[in-house]
Amino acid sequence: MSGKKGAMLSPWRLLMRWFDSHEETQPVSGVDGRQMDRVRTIPFIGLHIAVLTVFFVGWSPIAVGMAVALYFGRMFAITGFYHRYFSHRAFRTSRGMQFMFGLLGASSGQRGPLWWAANHRVHHAHSDKPADVHSPVQHGLWWSHMGWFLAYNQLSTNLKRIKDFARYPELRFLDRFDALVPLVLAISLFLFGAWLGKVYPNLGTNGWQMLVWGFVVSTVALWHGTFTINSLAHRFGSRRYATSDDSRNNLLLALLTLGEGWHNNHHQYSSSARQGFRWWEVDITYYLLRGLQFCGIIWDIRPVPASVLNQSATNQMKEDADSEKIAV
Repeated sequence: MSGKKGAMLSPWRLLMRWFDSHEETQPVSGVDGRQMDRVRTIPFIGLHIAVLTVFFVGWSPIAVGMAVALYFGRMFAITGFYHRYFSHRAFRTSRGMQFMFGLLGASSGQRGPLWWAANHRVHHAHSDKPADVHSPVQHGLWWSHMGWFLAYNQLSTNLKRIKDFARYPELRFLDRFDALVPLVLAISLFLFGAWLGKVYPNLGTNGWQMLVWGFVVSTVALWHGTFTINSLAHRFGSRRYATSDDSRNNLLLALLTLGEGWHNNHHQYSSSARQGFRWWEVDITYYLLRGLQFCGIIWDIRPVPASVLNQSATNQMKEDADSEKIAV
């Protein structure tokens, strides 16, 4: 690559960057860091356009069921492991299960666990400050929702932020070849659908239908479900805690993301595996993690300290007292 301003990558480098993220560790000279990277943007836009093919391939209960299962299964891998485990170490597990859920998370098309967790740790260190790359307060709603995800300055993994997990070569492999797992999933779904269409024609499905519903529709929905926490959960909802950022609690987002919508709670105490601090705050990821703990798959789940819960009650009492003074 030339060092001159405005230099472009060679066709070979462009091709390699589709498959090997180590090709992204060096900045592209003459390119604004906030500029969209076409290598990442083309498949991103392409999958959104491909959603329209549902009108051509039709639908079947099994194809739609696969889409729903992969949405929630991969959402749990993102919320439970990419977020609460890799980013915050809110519980412990074995190296094998760490890899298995990292693999499932990687199939979501949200890059590898090291890249994801390193970015999230930066978010918490600078939440809604200029250094927070996906703050809607600093950079606007569109950029915080998905623009940052496709920008040149977000391509490489900040390994200094994720040294604890970067020592595992299998996780570094997932990070380096982050396009591999989604590609394998897509091909597998196509072959599975083709097999079902041949062996069980009464199901009314085929390879293209399973690919479109199981991978394309599910992945696009999963992207935007996850992205709402970066954008909408810092704009819309209630604030139990007076955190230094603009994080909000939002029931609708919590339902869409299996519990991530209790974002103000999370920013008040991010180390807990539980984000719905109160019993009425639905946190499906936490319930599933408790189930995994019961089965011995994970352990040492970190709870919400009583002092944090009591602080919430104290804040509410103060707000009520202030309201009474205003009313008088």
